[in-house]
Amino acid sequence: MEKQKNKPRLRFPEFGGEWERKKLGEVGTFLGGGTPSTQNIEFWNGNIPWISSSDLIDDSIYQIRMNRFITENAVSNSATKIIPKHSILIVSRVGVGKIAVSEVELCTSQDFTNLIPTRDDHIFLAYLLKIKTNKLLEFNQGTSIKGFVKSDLESLGVEIPSLPEQTKIASFLTAVDEKLQSLKKKKDLLEEFKKGVMQKLFSQEIRFQDDTSTLLSAGNGKDFPDWEMKKLGEVAIKRIIKNKDNKIKNVFTNSALFGIVNQRDFFDKDIANQNNLLGYYVVEKDDFIYNPRISKYAPVGPISRNHLETGIMSPLYSVFRFLEGDLKYLEFFFSSTFWYKHMEDISNYGARDDRMSFLTNDFYEMPIPYPSLPEQTKIANFFSALDEKINHSQAQIEKTEIWKKGLLQRMFV
Repeated sequence: MEKQKNKPRLRFPEFGGEWERKKLGEVGTFLGGGTPSTQNIEFWNGNIPWISSSDLIDDSIYQIRMNRFITENAVSNSATKIIPKHSILIVSRVGVGKIAVSEVELCTSQDFTNLIPTRDDHIFLAYLLKIKTNKLLEFNQGTSIKGFVKSDLESLGVEIPSLPEQTKIASFLTAVDEKLQSLKKKKDLLEEFKKGVMQKLFSQEIRFQDDTSTLLSAGNGKDFPDWEMKKLGEVAIKRIIKNKDNKIKNVFTNSALFGIVNQRDFFDKDIANQNNLLGYYVVEKDDFIYNPRISKYAPVGPISRNHLETGIMSPLYSVFRFLEGDLKYLEFFFSSTFWYKHMEDISNYGARDDRMSFLTNDFYEMPIPYPSLPEQTKIANFFSALDEKINHSQAQIEKTEIWKKGLLQRMFV
């Protein structure tokens, strides 16, 4: 039996026949955008949404940030234009390939070439173009700013089913996206809850009691002892064991997002000079490492616990080992912001703006709250259980994203 080319592999049973092949220019018209002068105050703070390519979120055709608004005067006296609702917003330069649908009238920057459908379902067309991203990227031209033009889009080949089938596909994929956004919202709420509880716990606004695993600010249970404040140097020792004879080759990095990772696994190559690792510090399992490099995710640099085998790290890092305390509790403490102020107080930021600079003795003056060991363990177990829920939510998101990707590949020609 001869295979019919213009049929998807996965299809709703009530539909049959081949999809019609067209050029994208046949399904609608295109309209670009422009940026009103930011110097003219009469153009801004109106009621018409104006978006740039950065306002589109990659993973959903529905996610658009609307933070800037322009006036009708801006539309009349600048290059920007009103894009009708139910249009497909296509980023054609600076973030090429992002796709979204407009459910309201809005304006876009010049980085968009927007499709206004004549009769086809706008949501179906948006999903269709989403799977054509690689084709769109093939149109990329230019050197400093890459992009494509309207004629490229007009020539793009697409396969179109009947309008009822388009609508059915669009509704189904919308439901999938809604499920995905619901999972992401659940994860975000769990992370916000963890952050809020961490703030209240380490400030002792709420406390555990010794007869329950729930958080109580008051109750009938027996209170744990008052917390102590101990200096880092009182409860931990500095580790400055050098890599003698260049024997250890596992070079570790302390990533603000991923913690202690093997450099070769993280970067897919060796960053350090494998022939000269004598000055590197030996790091063993359960050692804690401070990385003075600051970033968006670690404003004063991250402190992470090593869960890997023995390795070595650059002498730019500070390595220390705790002599007492629940290591999970301490790990969660360093994932909070409560130790940031001490680092800000002792650092002069050095000659480089991206790295903290301080005296070693000042670092080990860092105050650390020390509940009794049983309370430390309860705090650690509580946050560990929260992390399990967060990780489970992330696993559901990734599973759903893979499933969605497979659907997109099979539901379109």
